[in-house]
Formats: sequence, C-alpha cells, structure tokens
Amino acid sequence: MSAVTRTRSRARAEEAAADPVSVPGRGAAHRTLRLAPGRLSFRVRPRPLAVTLLLALLAAGSGALALTRDGLVPPAEVLGALFGAGSEQAAFVVLELRLPRVALGLVVGAALGAAGALFQQLSRNPLGSPDIVGFNSGAATGALLVLLHGDPAYVAAGAAGGGLATAVIVQLLARRGSFRGNRLILAGIAVGSLLTSVNSYLLTRAALDHAQSAQLWLIGSLGSTERHQIVPALLALAALLLLALPLVRRLDLLEMGDEAAGGLGIDAARTRVLVLLIAVGLSAVAVSVAGPIVFVALCAPQLARRLSRGTGTGLLPAAAMGALLLSASDLVAVTLPTAGPLPVGVVTGALGGVYLAWLLGRRQRR
Repeated sequence: MSAVTRTRSRARAEEAAADPVSVPGRGAAHRTLRLAPGRLSFRVRPRPLAVTLLLALLAAGSGALALTRDGLVPPAEVLGALFGAGSEQAAFVVLELRLPRVALGLVVGAALGAAGALFQQLSRNPLGSPDIVGFNSGAATGALLVLLHGDPAYVAAGAAGGGLATAVIVQLLARRGSFRGNRLILAGIAVGSLLTSVNSYLLTRAALDHAQSAQLWLIGSLGSTERHQIVPALLALAALLLLALPLVRRLDLLEMGDEAAGGLGIDAARTRVLVLLIAVGLSAVAVSVAGPIVFVALCAPQLARRLSRGTGTGLLPAAAMGALLLSASDLVAVTLPTAGPLPVGVVTGALGGVYLAWLLGRRQRR
C-alpha cells in the first residue's frame, strides 16, 4: 500500500471516528442526521438505506403471499383474521398455523443475515459464515443435548452455550490468525465436521421418535414453530442488533490494522470479542428456533453488499436480505408439489449450491 493510500485511509478513518454510529464507506454519499446537536448524530447513506427498506418490503410481501397461499383463506379473510374480524376458521388457519411460521421465518432470516455479515467482516473472508466455520454445528450440538436429554424450554440456552464453546475452540485453534483469514476458516471447517459427527452419534443414541423429530430439525425447518416463540426471538434479535450497531464502525476501522485503529482509541481485541459474542448470539437465536439452516448467512451479506454498493459490514441490509431469502425459500418449500411440505433447509441448500456455482462461473469468466 502506498503512502498516499495509507494517508487517505487514515483520513477517512479519522473522519468516521468522529461519528460514533457511522459506518465508513469509500466514495458513498451520506447525510448527517442530528437528533441532538452536539450530542447525538449519525450518518445516513441513501443507497444502503433504500436497499434495506426495499428488501424489508419484499420480505413482508413474501410473508403476505405465504399467508394467502393455495387459496384456502382469501386475502380479505386474512386481513380480517389479522385484525380480529374474521371467521373462526380463518383465524385458526392464519393466526395459529401460518402467521407463526411466517413471522419466525422473517426473524430467523434476519438473524442469519446479520450473523453472516458480522462473521464475514470479523474474519475478513466471504466464507466466514456461521454455517461454514462450524458455529451453527456447535449451536446444534448444544441444542440437541437439551432436546434429547433435557427440558426443551432450555433449547435456546443450549444453542447459545454450544455456539459459544465452538467459538472458543475455533479461536484457540486459529489463535495465530487473530480470528482473521484462512486459518479461521480451516479451523472452523475442521471443528464443524467433528461436531457434525457428534450430532449424528447423538441421534443414534436417542429414542426413535426423538431421533426423527431431531433429524428434521437438523435439516432446518419452520414447520413446528408456535406462537409463543415469536416474541422472545424478536426481542432477542432486536437487542442483539442494537448492541451490534455501535460496534460496526469500530469493526470496519480494524481493516486499517490494529495499530492504526488503536491510534483512534479502538481496542481491537475487545471489539472482536464483543462482535463474536453478538454474532454467536444471533446464530443461537436462529438455531434454537429453526435448526441449523444453511447458506442464508453465507449468501445474504454478499448479495446485500452488491445491491447497496457499499463497503464495510452492511449489517442492516444483510439482515433484510436474510429475511427475504428465508421467507421466499419457505414459501417455495410449502408450495412445491411434493408429497409433503419440504423443510426450508432443503430449499436454502439448493439455492446456496446454485449461488456458489454462479460465483465459480463468474470467477472463471474473469
């Protein structure tokens, strides 16, 4: 890197450091919104904001289509059921059967998209998503231990504990890499493969009925969601995103290197640990509700970044893209003419394979 480039990067970083909530970008237009002059202000970048809103609207539209699928409940009756004015049959179908699945699909997709954005920025690698580096497998192991041998009410705690333990193990194995680069990816793949074997072993030791339900959950499914899961998952997602937003600027500034970021008053090690904990928490929210759904966390940040044409983490666009991808995938899963509804993990796995094939072809053309 030339001296001129380093000087420009430092100038951009110092400008961004003056704003505690902004995310630095290169050449992206922005507007400063001041809520309390001299006390609270943050930058709004029009294109990423517009992309986030558009993706959120598309995700909501996909959810609305899922509520009215197959014509069993007409759109007018769906609206009536949502506002308490429909028939009992429509209210049961919409509020008890379909709405929990749609709502949790949006929440889980947003959690996966946000977790993928944080992991990829943390590792500085587009393959650094929780399903690739083994964190989802670790969360699944913790949740499986609770499902098969404990109280199902503690599945979320088991998933969080399993994901955190996996993160610690991967960090120890990739210690020289400081949680960056190929070392993290290789360590995560190795640990994830080992944990996948552990999960298979746990299934072989479980009772037949428990093993069947757990196997469906391991594929990734929204079919067994219930209304009482919506509020806790939504609150956990909102709390983790609020905690992540102030850290995103610091995480992006670490691209300059730990010494340069330290000169701006940023504790690199502390920032990475906090981001890691939040990303593991987001993965645990998703896994505890729907199982280890694959490829959403990998694809969503990359697709959102291409649309917003921004640099940095892109947390909110990635969350909105994740919600759209999972909601649309679940709509496909329940409308395909198969013998029964497919687990959504089957559809996301197929879409992820197509996405990776497209990336490979694009690289070969270059």
